[in-house]
Amino acid sequence: MTRTDRTDPSNRTDPTEPAEPSRSEQRDQQDPRDQPDQRQTLPYKSFDPRTFRDKPVSFVRRSGRMTPSQERAWEDLGPRYLHELPRGHAATSVADHASLEPAEVFGRVAPLVVEVGSGQGHAIVHAASELRDWDFIAVEVFRAGLARTMIRAEWADLANLRLVEANAPEVLERALPEHSVDEIWVFFPDPWAKERHKKRRLVSPDFARIAARALKPGGLLRLATDWEDYAEHMRETMDAAPGFARDFAGEWAPRFEGRVLTAFEQKGIDKGRVIRDLAYRSA
Repeated sequence: MTRTDRTDPSNRTDPTEPAEPSRSEQRDQQDPRDQPDQRQTLPYKSFDPRTFRDKPVSFVRRSGRMTPSQERAWEDLGPRYLHELPRGHAATSVADHASLEPAEVFGRVAPLVVEVGSGQGHAIVHAASELRDWDFIAVEVFRAGLARTMIRAEWADLANLRLVEANAPEVLERALPEHSVDEIWVFFPDPWAKERHKKRRLVSPDFARIAARALKPGGLLRLATDWEDYAEHMRETMDAAPGFARDFAGEWAPRFEGRVLTAFEQKGIDKGRVIRDLAYRSA
């Protein structure tokens, strides 16, 4: 197997964790919430009132370039890990006729987890390494993050992980079969903190409808955020969502043990933010 990252992982505690990104990579992978003035939307290829911008989206922007190692990973590992979907009217939209059949993609029938906005892949690669009898789909629009996820997946030699470069709600609504997903993970989505931007938040009544369509009966929607106002918004939205019930007692769910503590989460903790978890089970 050709390694796309030259650093030997044998000296690291976690063999699934490749070398830390360079300073240039770190600059390209900064938390977009720390740069609110750089938020931008994708341009339309052509106007269509049905395009995804009228519905929940799983991203803020797609700026940032890939490093040479990430470019190599994209070229070398893309054929193994990247699942291409036909495009709609925008760069990361999904065509109405798109199809993602898990049994065909993985060559087996197994429990399925879809992570919405998988970032650099810390959580999903760790989970796929621990649960090799489950299948995992990471949906992300940032190519640098997807490339980094491929590098991590290769070190772990994962056969149960695929990556999709697309707007996640459209993947859930258009590409995946109805009631085919066991768990949907949404960890630390952009909180859109300004009052005039809150309508852009991913977790919304329409997203709840999309998640209900994708989840199997009894499936779980797991949420986490370090933004208190967004946590309350998530809870209010999902408490009112048809077809969902709380899978926790009390005000908040306990921390999901399957979510590794990432530098992103630690950054929120260091800033004094409280991490809130929620879990809702599909009827």
